[in-house]
Amino acid sequence: MSNHHTSSKNTNAFFVQAALSFGVALLAMVVAVLYLPVDPWVRAFLALGTLFLTTSAFTLAKCVRDNQENQAVVHRLDGARVEKLLAEHDPFRQVS
Repeated sequence: MSNHHTSSKNTNAFFVQAALSFGVALLAMVVAVLYLPVDPWVRAFLALGTLFLTTSAFTLAKCVRDNQENQAVVHRLDGARVEKLLAEHDPFRQVS
């Protein structure tokens, strides 16, 4: 029984696209907050909201990635246990 664990790797192009889209979105939001014709306290509130949303998105992404990595480890351990049991099993052994 072989373990066909495939890990999906992102291409450099996908990484660049994701980084650029994040940068453009964050820059657009910062420019919008800076040039919005509102009182300074409203601008500060929107800036803090943008900062909190950005840091929360990074934290959520890290939690999702960590959970996926933990699940992969559990699946590999389960697969190794099954392989060990199958390797040790002798169907012709007499039960006493």
